[in-house]
Amino acid sequence: MVDFEKLLSADALDTLLISSPANVRYLSGFTNPKDGQVIVNKTGAILLTDGRYTVQAGQESRLPVRIAGREERPQVYAELLGGRIGFEAMGLSYGQLEALRQQAPGEWVPTYDLIEQQRVHKTLEEIGYIRQAAALADRAFEHILPFLKPGVREIDIALELEFFLRKNGSEGVAFDTAVVSGTRTAMPHGSPSERVLQGGDLVTLDFGAVIQGYCSDMTRTVGIGEVTGELKRIYAAVLEAQERALEAVAPGKTGQELDALARGILEDKGYGQYFSHGLGHGVGLLIHEAPSLNKISQDVLEPGMVITIEPGVYIPDLGGVRIEDLVLVTERGYEVLSQTPKGWLEL
Repeated sequence: MVDFEKLLSADALDTLLISSPANVRYLSGFTNPKDGQVIVNKTGAILLTDGRYTVQAGQESRLPVRIAGREERPQVYAELLGGRIGFEAMGLSYGQLEALRQQAPGEWVPTYDLIEQQRVHKTLEEIGYIRQAAALADRAFEHILPFLKPGVREIDIALELEFFLRKNGSEGVAFDTAVVSGTRTAMPHGSPSERVLQGGDLVTLDFGAVIQGYCSDMTRTVGIGEVTGELKRIYAAVLEAQERALEAVAPGKTGQELDALARGILEDKGYGQYFSHGLGHGVGLLIHEAPSLNKISQDVLEPGMVITIEPGVYIPDLGGVRIEDLVLVTERGYEVLSQTPKGWLEL
């Protein structure tokens, strides 16, 4: 999957220490990456972890495994790291870096996005896992619809969603499930509360599944009974912005271009000031990864990237709407991985 020799030569490195959990998992397949590191040198790469994972790492890792406890680590670092040593600038604290410098003398060189640049283009295998996660999220949404009725608490809806996902194969949840209702829908990332759904509410659900470490991400907003005309107008505006931006997804487009398209539609409808976040983001082993789609992003879309398209409008003391799909960038344009309908729905 990764050419380790090319990885080192990119920054003229002799050795490289990978410590970011998502990158450790990507390179090794080890499913407890917070307790592992990958060390790369001119002879290849190894997974370094401790004795708690002797059996697990042996079964999971695509790389040779080296087991070393805390007291043995200095010797291992001194043995395997040297010369011009690359480290992930965003993956180590200052204290950790200083300790490593003492244990493995050499020229420690910060690196940026070496592995992330590899991860941004998904392989067919990775896309397959993301498809499965998106399909499971679609099933979960269909399952939860009967629970969206007056008298049910937001927190109970979130728990039912998460139970369904786990029971049907998700490794967990891709992120903290968001279920907000009524005026709380003006919170883009509101946590589920004990608030009880009422007639006339909007309800926004943002959630995702995880298959083999790969995430999905979907948001839908629905009405409970009769909903006011203003909230319906907001929904129509967000839906138009979402669909127009989605239709524009293609290789060569920048995150800034797509964001401006959706934002311009909402501004024309009088809601621009209430769109308070970027249009989308990449999805993979992390729920938020490259590329970015926002006001300033110069990230260029390329085939094999998986992104979200998720405009929203959030008006304090009234409510909000967000509609989000998971999207694969293809050679000719795009493929929507989220299959749940987006038309206005009153329950």
